[in-house]
Amino acid sequence: MLIRSESEARIARLQGELSAQGIDAALILHPIDIFYFSGTRQTSALLVPAAGAPVLWVRKSLSRAQEESAVTVLPFPSSRDFAQQLPEGIRTIGFTFDVLPVQQYNFYAKLLPGKEFVDISAINRDLRSVKSPYELELMRASGRRTCAVFAEVPQFLKPGMREVDLAAEFEYRLRRAGSEGLTRMRAFNQEIFMGLTVSGSRAEAPGFFDGAVTGRGLSAAAPHGASLAPIDRDVPIILDFTGIWDGYVVDVTRIFVLGKLSERLTHAYQTSLAIQQYLAEHLKPGVICEELFQAAAAMAEDAGLGRNFMGAPGENARFVGHGVGLELDEYPVLAQGFKVPLKAGQTIAIEPKFVIPGEGVLGIENTFAVTEQGGENLTQSSDEIVYL
Repeated sequence: MLIRSESEARIARLQGELSAQGIDAALILHPIDIFYFSGTRQTSALLVPAAGAPVLWVRKSLSRAQEESAVTVLPFPSSRDFAQQLPEGIRTIGFTFDVLPVQQYNFYAKLLPGKEFVDISAINRDLRSVKSPYELELMRASGRRTCAVFAEVPQFLKPGMREVDLAAEFEYRLRRAGSEGLTRMRAFNQEIFMGLTVSGSRAEAPGFFDGAVTGRGLSAAAPHGASLAPIDRDVPIILDFTGIWDGYVVDVTRIFVLGKLSERLTHAYQTSLAIQQYLAEHLKPGVICEELFQAAAAMAEDAGLGRNFMGAPGENARFVGHGVGLELDEYPVLAQGFKVPLKAGQTIAIEPKFVIPGEGVLGIENTFAVTEQGGENLTQSSDEIVYL
């Protein structure tokens, strides 16, 4: 449960940003943002004035919110009385437009006539990108637990298994270990089910997912992750999974093989390890995100794998790392065009991967924290390919 001092510190940082930009209050509606600031994920609206105490208006469940919340909890006001509940002098209200449906915007516009609504999406995401010592410890714990499940894979990966069988076994063990399973994504039209298990040439199937690997999936309605096909020998088997404890996500990828790999695939994997090492060493405050992506892309090009970097040729993703925390796709992003300096305490999943048409996907992924000394690996376990 979120400790009160942590909630107070987060709200104070938000209030400082609101004051600096002349915004009178923020009205937080997105569930995971409400959880971040208040400690409860109930159906509610969190009002944070630029000065003064916040209040959480709850639709359901009021009793659960009262039990969990670190801020004052009240029943959600009636539509008739809503405007009168705002402290006097509030004219400009910040909303997170990146996740606010038009229907909800119109609803609050009717409740609050005469108020000016402004976008605080960037403020919110920037604040949430920097993790406190409390959050970092939660993520370290998530990393240890997730890596412990990866260590069990040789016990149950057998010849003849289907991709979905391997995925189900891994997911079962993650859940038994206490992983929450709900992998939240902020981006519009993006979704994922815990992770993916794909192998051989099926791993290169293109798809909607904004990443290097999508997989064939089980149908056109669920075109992501494991298929019903059996896993072949002598091909890379990629397990790319999220582990989630206390809401916090870590993202991990490891490669397994039933048999052996070709020299070309082994070369691609060694290149991914070299890129990961370079990026981890340079995860320091002040380093520009775009420059890290460009350096990684140059290393891939020098290795003769530029066309295969972060996706099949023509389907390449334009990033090599993404922020993680309460959501899978947080700030910052090590991406083309993301000309933003890193900050200490940000947490980033680094995932250099290569898609080799007709053969499969090779790559690595670990979750790191930005420090003055470089990236701290929060998902420490062997990065080597496991041959069975």
